[in-house]
Amino acid sequence: HQLTVKAQIVDVADLQKTVAETIAKELENPSLFQLHKGLLGAAADLLSAEQLTQMEQDHEKHLKTLYDKVEEAKENAGDMEVMDARVEIARFAAKSLPKEKALEAYKDLLELPKISSGKKIDALMESSRVAAFYGDTIKSDNFIEQAQKLATEGGGGDWDRRNRLKVYRALSKLLARDIKGASSLLIDCIATFSCNEMCSYEEFIVYAMLSNLLHLPRPQLKEKILDGPEILSVATEIPIIIKLVKTIYECDYKGYLHAMVEVEPLLHADPYLQFHAPYWMRELHILAYKQFLDSYQSVTLQAMADAFGVSPDFIDHHASQFIAAGRLTAKIDKFGGTVLTNRPDLKNAQYRDMIQKGDMLLNRIQKLARVVDL
Repeated sequence: HQLTVKAQIVDVADLQKTVAETIAKELENPSLFQLHKGLLGAAADLLSAEQLTQMEQDHEKHLKTLYDKVEEAKENAGDMEVMDARVEIARFAAKSLPKEKALEAYKDLLELPKISSGKKIDALMESSRVAAFYGDTIKSDNFIEQAQKLATEGGGGDWDRRNRLKVYRALSKLLARDIKGASSLLIDCIATFSCNEMCSYEEFIVYAMLSNLLHLPRPQLKEKILDGPEILSVATEIPIIIKLVKTIYECDYKGYLHAMVEVEPLLHADPYLQFHAPYWMRELHILAYKQFLDSYQSVTLQAMADAFGVSPDFIDHHASQFIAAGRLTAKIDKFGGTVLTNRPDLKNAQYRDMIQKGDMLLNRIQKLARVVDL
């Protein structure tokens, strides 16, 4: 049995032309076009070098006008007006100039002598967004850490900024594949989401549902996800994700696998999930196999295959990989055609852990005693 997705075949040249025409109408950052025009093929000729040069010159003129406003504010107004003019420059640079110039503009803003902690947090979050857009996750994470430090230690985080910063941290963790860390932050923000500059509310709900699907116990999955009023309010807009969570909760493993097939294209198309799409698919498979095997001490491959709507060979191939990687505590009796679960003994595991830590503690005490004797 094979699970297939029916995909509409799109002519690549037509797609490139459509994208290029849209870019030609809406482009505000010529550096982005120069960076990615190789992806557009022949359609990249819709914007000539002269047009791009003219656009860059227009941006330079507008930038000069904005800098003139800064100088005018310094001479004729106060610190607030200077800061507002700097914010305008930074936001224009983020939208229309290369990454380095955009980050430099935000750096100039952060170096103003009388900028408040709240405005610093805003500037750091916007800097993080610029860095993340260009794929520089290291810089993006660094900006978020600085903002978090200001919010917790500098007293600059009002309720809205703290809430938005929590979303920034969660999405940063998604990009870093820290799904468990992201899941708790995401579910905390469901009722208070106000960070539309990062993603839409529907997209945010998708991130919250997928991440918590892997880590929430079944009773909480029902309470916080399936019956959550905020999630129910957008359920009609994300039917595939709802189907995925509902089928695993109801132990409809065949429906769950079909839902996974429908979810995979969404993973590949999403900016926060696409980098780890294979990881997501693997973890979703493991989740279903673990839940199914928890109900049995042994089960035949055929019975498991029937439950998932696939062939025994499919189950044998996938489950054996997860068992070999230590992700499933089971073993396959190929001759008998059965899967035998091997649940770890929690008490023995805790006892071994205590013995191991005790040995380490004694070794450290002995080393300390030798240092004291000297």
